[in-house]
Parts: sequence; C-alpha cells; structure tokens
Amino acid sequence: MFGSDEKSYRVATRRNPEEEEARGSRLRVFLSSLLATIGGALGQVVEQEIEEEEPEMASRAIVPQHENNGEVKQKNAIADGRNRRVLQDIGNFVNERAAAQGKKPITEGAVVVAQAVKGAQRKQVDKPKPENVIVISSDEKSEKSKHVTKRQGSSRKDVKTLTSILSARSKAACGLVNKLNDSIDNIDGADAGNELAVTEYVDDIYKFYKLTEDEGRVRDYMDLQPDINAKMRSILVDWLIEVHRKFELMPETLYLTMNIVDRFLSMKVVRRKELQLVGISAMLIACKYEEIWAPEVNDFVFISDNAYAREHVLVMEKTILDKLEWYLTVPTPYVFLVRFIKASVPSDDKMEDLVFYLAELGLVQYPSAVSYCPSMLAAAAVYAARCTLGESPLWSETLKHHTGYSVEQLIECAKLLVKFHSTAAGSKLKALYRKFSSPDRNAVALLAPAKCLLPIAIDDGEC
Repeated sequence: MFGSDEKSYRVATRRNPEEEEARGSRLRVFLSSLLATIGGALGQVVEQEIEEEEPEMASRAIVPQHENNGEVKQKNAIADGRNRRVLQDIGNFVNERAAAQGKKPITEGAVVVAQAVKGAQRKQVDKPKPENVIVISSDEKSEKSKHVTKRQGSSRKDVKTLTSILSARSKAACGLVNKLNDSIDNIDGADAGNELAVTEYVDDIYKFYKLTEDEGRVRDYMDLQPDINAKMRSILVDWLIEVHRKFELMPETLYLTMNIVDRFLSMKVVRRKELQLVGISAMLIACKYEEIWAPEVNDFVFISDNAYAREHVLVMEKTILDKLEWYLTVPTPYVFLVRFIKASVPSDDKMEDLVFYLAELGLVQYPSAVSYCPSMLAAAAVYAARCTLGESPLWSETLKHHTGYSVEQLIECAKLLVKFHSTAAGSKLKALYRKFSSPDRNAVALLAPAKCLLPIAIDDGEC
C-alpha cells in the first residue's frame, strides 16, 4: 500500500515539460493578439514582460527527486535561471540578461508585434529638436536685456525660477511704491536690522488698520441706555485708569478695555449697578488678550471692594464675549499712537508722555471717544502735543504721509483735546491727572495747554 501511494505521489508532483511549453505558447499567442490591439507604447512594456517570463519558465527545470530516509524532496534549479540581480534590477528597465535568454516569437502575430515594438524603440531614440523659449528676467535686469532667447538644452544656472522672478518683481514694486520724497523722513531706517520691527510690511499693516478701524469703532449709543449717561461712563473710565495703574498693566490693555466697554454698551442695555461689573469684566478680557501675566478674577473682585462675586464676573465675561462674537482684534488708538509718535521727528520721552496724556483724555470724555475714529484721535493728540511744546514745524510732510491727515482735517479734534487739557486740573476725575503729574511721566499734566488751539487764541490768530 505504502509503495503504490508513494509512486502515485511522485507522478503527481512531476511536471510535464511539453504541457508547460504548450501553456506558455498559448499564453504568448493570447498576449500577442492583445498587444496588436493596444499597440504602441503599451505593447513595448508587455512584450518586455513576455521576454522576461520565457527564461523564467525555462528555468523551472525538474530536478530528479531523491529519497532520504523515506522522505521525498523536490528541488528547483536556481542561480543561472534567475533573471534579476538582487537589489539592482528592480525597476522599469530592460533586463539585458533576460532578453538574451528569451526566445523569438513563434507565431505570425507575435512577429508583427515584435517588429512594431522595434520600430517604436527606434523612433524614441530620436530626440526632439530644442525649441526656442523666452526667459523672463527680473525687473532689476530688464534694462540690460529685456528678451533673452535661450535653448532648453542650456545650463540650469541661467534658468530663472518662478519664485525668484516674483520676488524680484515684488521688491522692485515695493521700491517704486515706498520711494519717499526728500521732504519725508525714513522713520524705519534705524530698524532695518530688527526682525521684530517687520519694516518690510509695516506700511501694509497700517494700511490694513486704517481700512478696518471702522469695524471696531463705536457710534453714539447713550440714547440706547436709559439708566446710565456720559458722566457715569467718564467716572468708570477714570476708575479703570486707576485700576490699570495699580496692576501695572500694559498700555494696550487700557485701550482695548475701553473699546470692549463701549462696544458692549452699544449693543446691550446695562443697569447702573452693573456698569462697574462690565468694566472689570472687560479689563479681565483685555488682560487675557494683551498681558503675559494677567491678574486673577479674585484680584478684580477685591479691587471692586467685593461689590460682585467671582461668579458674577465670570458670567459677565462670557456675556460680553458672546455679544462681541469674540471679536477682539481691533485697531485701537494705541496702535496708531506708537506709529505717529515715531513719525514725529524729533521726539523724546516728554513728547511721548504728552501725546499719551492727551489721547487718554480723549478716552475719558465721551464726545471725543465716539465722534472720532482711532487714527484721527491719535493724529490729533500728536498735533496738539507738538503745539503745546512749540515744535517747528507743527505738522511736517512726514507726519502727513504716515497719518494720512492734514491739519485742516484734525484741527477740530485737536482743539477738543486741548480743551480737556485746560480743564483737567479743576475736574473731579483725578486719576488721569495724578498719573501724568508724576515725575516718571515728566509731569506733562502740569504743562500749560497749547494757547494756539484754545478758542480765544484761534480768534486772535496766535497759531
């Protein structure tokens, strides 16, 4: 029994070379007819695969079987039958070794396909003639050569990339746009090496501020508030200035706080007893936005003499953010002040402190806060400060260029700020006056207001 089974197993495992050759022939006939239909480039790829397959099939020679302790083993011939070198031939390349071992087509259709493949290969060897192309150079070299004709076969060193062309054109365009007259000072020249100053983009940034400042600007809203008035608002702002000073916060925080308060009051009716809660909640939001180390909620509860609980502040904070739709990135007067002070040449610490004093006076008083846009309020504060200190000229071409305002456009706002300056000493709101009367602020609040901008002086023509 065992011997007969073993003999049948041997017969079953042996492979007939004639049958395998017939199978290969039928496969070649089928693929050749398919290649004749497809033709061209695809035929070349498939014919190559056929030629690689023939030696592989031929390499599958049947090796005589050997018995070892009653076990039957079958070995395939290798080495010479392999048509691919390890880690070298992997890719879409013609294997010369396999092609050399391949057989010639044995059918008439295969002969036709093989001839077509060889003709296609000869055609691909012919290289197309180089075409003339125009290389676009940057505008900096346009005067030397406007249209340079080169061939595609030239060195890549002479080829300009699209990025380099656009960069050169952008620099040239910026040079034309930013070219200043002799009467306009280059206020960003000293910051050319300072990456944080972004001198390449600063003009575009302030153009964007000017375009978007109306989106965060508030209009007259006191008629919508039945329980509060402009005087109550001024008291709130004066107290917030004191809180801002106690916490030693950044100046940006104060300006953003007042922007949040005014925008919220213009959207929602607030009762008188909640006005201070709106103020501390708005300052809490501004601190989280501007400060590195923001005061905690309990600090604002304490500074308000425990008039509100911690939960009240958090609820009002969420109410304000929902009402403003979390829109906090707005150009306040501060962003324009730092730019316009830089354009006010010459400028020193005394000039800077006086400009900020006049601008914060405009924040305290309701008429100036809602009647003028942030950029005009900042420009008017610079003009009023130069008039107060007797600078000459009062308004230069550099200031006109960077602010975008002439003296005629900002004179009314400047006169209003000087009026607030003249009455600040006798006002009941003393927080701002004390802040700028200190020596660390050069005591600018104690300076005499600009006479040329007072109503009597305007009539006398002293300005």
